[in-house]
Amino acid sequence: MPRPRKFLESDVVSSASEVFAVHGLAAATLDDLVRATGLGKQSLYNAFGGKRELFLRALSEDREEAARAVSEALGHDDASPLERIRGHMLVMAIEFSSSDRRVSLTTRALVESTGEDDQLSTAAKAGIEQLAGAYAECLEHARENGDLPAGANVQSLAVYFVAITRGMELLGRAGVGRGVLTAVALDALRVLHGQWMDETDGRPHTLPPVDP
Repeated sequence: MPRPRKFLESDVVSSASEVFAVHGLAAATLDDLVRATGLGKQSLYNAFGGKRELFLRALSEDREEAARAVSEALGHDDASPLERIRGHMLVMAIEFSSSDRRVSLTTRALVESTGEDDQLSTAAKAGIEQLAGAYAECLEHARENGDLPAGANVQSLAVYFVAITRGMELLGRAGVGRGVLTAVALDALRVLHGQWMDETDGRPHTLPPVDP
């Protein structure tokens, strides 16, 4: 009769996430994971199948939490949709410039994926889609409110904001300061407030400027 496990998988995954956030998948060693989780190598293999499988499990939970956080940040009804995005981007500039901010596992997966259709690339794409979905919902509300023209491509704009925030995250990790990241965030928002060409009739639409 097998002995019952004396650990919670959620605790192990959480501890492993911290290791992967610091080292990434390739550089993290089994010894790092053993020290962080308190489990032996064989126990890790028995429970999760190996380092890569444990990373994918941690990534799945990390990207769910990241998408939930963005949805919550953009879901307040006390401001217009574009004002919510503006506030969120400025908060991201502050958080990403923090010296103790850990890199998200979605960003780690994006950096380490090979571009091939393997598990890591597939999981990274899923993370992008989840984040883009959160932005798209807010942008769709902006279009419904008339803050964006009817011809605005909400899906491409949503991916655009994922690209901007993931780039800000990596810049912050490299030591780029809050002032620069704030400027990046505000410049990214100005894309929404320049000249838009309605895809249905070809007429330009001008949105109000963003205050600095």
